[in-house]
Amino acid sequence: MATLSLAVNLVLYFIGVMHMNAEDSSNLLTNYMGASYMIAVLISVFADVFVGRYMTVILSSLVELVARSDRLKPPMCDPRQPLTCLRVHGGNEVHLYLALYLIALGSGGIKAALPAHCADQFDAKHPKEKQQMSSCFNYLLLSLCTGGVVSVTLFLWIQGLPDRGWEKGFAAATGVMGLAVIVFIAGMPRYRIATVQGSSALKEICQVYVAAIRNRKQQLPEDPDELYEISRSKASPDMEFLSHRDRPFRFLDRAAIVQTDKDAAANPWRQCRVTQVEQAKTVLAMVPIFCSAIIMGTCLAQLQTFSMVQGSTMDTTLGPHFKMPVASMLIIPLGLLIFAVPIYEQLFVPLARRLTGIPTGITYLQRVGVGLVLSIVSMVIAAVVEAQRKKVATRNGMLDMIVGVQHLPMSCFWLAPQFAVFGIADMFTYVGLMEFFYSQAPAALKSMSSSFLWCSLSLGYFMSTIIVKAVNAATRRSTASGGWLAGSINRNHLDLFFWLLAVLSTLNLFNYLFWARWYKYRPQEKAPAAEEQQQQV
Repeated sequence: MATLSLAVNLVLYFIGVMHMNAEDSSNLLTNYMGASYMIAVLISVFADVFVGRYMTVILSSLVELVARSDRLKPPMCDPRQPLTCLRVHGGNEVHLYLALYLIALGSGGIKAALPAHCADQFDAKHPKEKQQMSSCFNYLLLSLCTGGVVSVTLFLWIQGLPDRGWEKGFAAATGVMGLAVIVFIAGMPRYRIATVQGSSALKEICQVYVAAIRNRKQQLPEDPDELYEISRSKASPDMEFLSHRDRPFRFLDRAAIVQTDKDAAANPWRQCRVTQVEQAKTVLAMVPIFCSAIIMGTCLAQLQTFSMVQGSTMDTTLGPHFKMPVASMLIIPLGLLIFAVPIYEQLFVPLARRLTGIPTGITYLQRVGVGLVLSIVSMVIAAVVEAQRKKVATRNGMLDMIVGVQHLPMSCFWLAPQFAVFGIADMFTYVGLMEFFYSQAPAALKSMSSSFLWCSLSLGYFMSTIIVKAVNAATRRSTASGGWLAGSINRNHLDLFFWLLAVLSTLNLFNYLFWARWYKYRPQEKAPAAEEQQQQV
């Protein structure tokens, strides 16, 4: 909640307080969000190997708490006289970047460890608990949305106060973050704390790829049972065993060819277990699904950047006395999800389960596909609304209006449909991906697997920066504004940019459908009979 209250208003903060232009503000936010999600991948390895997921959540929360400063503030100015508004620079700019990326470090750690810690409370080997694990991810999204509603209403209202509103808003977010840490720690006696692996599963997977290359000239045995595997009688009780599968990526089986040379047999970079090979196959098979989610992160970035700038030009009044902060538009998808998640969980899933026989109602990849379709619809709506907004600006002679001071006679609720549709897309795609990565990943990669989602979002944000710069460079000479996204939002071509994203998302959908049909779900281990009976009792 604290992080969201910061992120949703940062573009307007950069423009109105730090005096940056719209393009730089958008790119700074997408780079910050991208770094936050990318850091989640690195911290997930740290969580699995060294301190565990529970401690990672606590440590990351504490890091996020310290990233607040009262003295980061450029001189006040009159927006009607732009020459008096000096862009933040020097030591203050360094301080700004330091604080932002310290928050990125803390929030990245929470993203990496919290979903996996939540899923650790359920045993995927038991059918009932596996079903509850799926509900866990849905209700995790519900809790995030509930906190988000508070963020985009109360906190943003505080930030909009005329007397040091930004400082008070950030202080309130910091206080809530501290309270959340206390509540999380209080639940420790009831948690199932996953054991720390002590060795990097990522390293073991890399060993498979290296060994397969080094053994590429060796002949595979016809019988897969002749491949190397540790005897179960000699293995530790918590060691994972996976059965051999011919497809996909049979070439990786060469990593498990039994080596006759003693030195080679003792070298983990020459001879790997069958289980290691199957883990490597699973991770490699998830890569196309992972890549297919990147473009949706790019679309999400636009709702947090350019759509905020759109809203700042529109009428945000509610009644005669109340003026809504632009970033509070996010209450639409968040509020919708608060109602949609329980409906999905309590009505749709049981109905779909009766029709399909699948515990989660529909498969993980079907759920992701629905979200990708909705993201395309959201971009189409955004393009149509932006074209209408520019028509209103043209009719009223307000193409050169002062953004943030003057407002078009057009309600900001015209932006509601694009936010609402993308919010439902979030519920399908991101929760579906979280379930997919966690359920399909090897046991030793649970934290890292849940961070695959954040990594795809990270790349989506970074791709947004690249696409924005590339589009501006390609259209600089062909447009009066100096690029589709350059200059005043009333004179550029943001609507064409939304259409471009809709086309790219459609191409991405066809790519996703191909890989989703190709993917074979990893078989789930059954619970031991004694444990199943105990569970039923």
